[in-house]
Amino acid sequence: MTGPHDGAGSTGPMDRLRAAAARREAAGLRRALRPRTPDHDGLLDLASNDYLGLARHERIVEAAVRATREWGAGSTGSRLVTGSTRLHAELEDRLAAFTGASRALVFSSGYLANLAAVAALGRDGLIVSDAGNHASIVDACRLSRSRVVVTPHGDAEAVAKVLAERDEEHALVVTDAVFSVDGDVAPLRALYEAAVRHGALLVVDEAHALGVVGDHGRGAAHAAGLADRPDVVRTVTLSKSLGSQGGAVLGPPEVIGTLVDTGRSFIFDTGLAPGCAGAALAALDLLEASPGLPARARERARELAALARGLGLETADPAAAVVPVVLGPPRLALAAAALCADHGVRVGCFRPPSVPQGRACLRLTARADLRSDDLVVVRGALTAVAEMTKGPGRGWDR
Repeated sequence: MTGPHDGAGSTGPMDRLRAAAARREAAGLRRALRPRTPDHDGLLDLASNDYLGLARHERIVEAAVRATREWGAGSTGSRLVTGSTRLHAELEDRLAAFTGASRALVFSSGYLANLAAVAALGRDGLIVSDAGNHASIVDACRLSRSRVVVTPHGDAEAVAKVLAERDEEHALVVTDAVFSVDGDVAPLRALYEAAVRHGALLVVDEAHALGVVGDHGRGAAHAAGLADRPDVVRTVTLSKSLGSQGGAVLGPPEVIGTLVDTGRSFIFDTGLAPGCAGAALAALDLLEASPGLPARARERARELAALARGLGLETADPAAAVVPVVLGPPRLALAAAALCADHGVRVGCFRPPSVPQGRACLRLTARADLRSDDLVVVRGALTAVAEMTKGPGRGWDR
């Protein structure tokens, strides 16, 4: 006698995984790791999030080395055990001061900062989340045990309507500041007004805004005049404009205390490596001493968008450093990314589920240190992409 799961005539676990991989392959949705060389394989880098060009800056690297020699390669434990060094405390003070926040709490990644902030602060209530939010916010919503309502992208009126009709005692509104693929900025002032009117907390992910948007790159919430509001919580990453790695939550003491007490991705994770903390501190020093860096990154982004638009490619007006080039089918985006590499430029290639169906795109990221001759190389690559998209179809939609 056999049971329904004895293996006879059934598909094994590896068979199911292989079949799923084959379906993704057919849809142009397979992904692969491509280890690069230190110089990006000789290609012009328009794919990374190194918006200010600081990841290999001599002062940033030297600061990471000094911190590593003094404190060791790792933090040796969770933040509540041995993973909090004086370097971490200094970084938290500096981040708070730079962004105009009351307090800061450092995590080992921006992803974990979002998990903690949204899941802990929104638990057992209502969370209203923008349709374009990053995957870390989506995952945090799922972990919160709250009712989650996803509103149309950038629609503050829809957010206000959901808040007004809720039955839950407390609510949280969460949005990216600058959206990671489209590159547009959220209507933060309107979202804040809706949240305050209905007794909700606003959480803003500044990952793609810190270092690029606002005075000295202090972020979109700071630029909107919301930095000192007690009912606004911000998350940031250290791995983009600051050229390091890690993340942080910015907010009033009550918020930080709640996360220290209840934030699972804070309590149970090993603390940020000291070298990363040292690098981030040096990046803040450099950013404060070079107030023109954010504006240069934004200007280069506008130039990239103008290049794409002039060639008939669909793009958007960038609010920060992200410039999308929308192509549609995943296979066409893959082919375009490969063509860019053939012309000396490395670009991002975003396909579902990172973007909606039919909106696969190249993602170009500007850097403050891009030169005029770099833009000449980019023009050549985008010209080839534009010519390919106007040529005869090659079964991109299959």
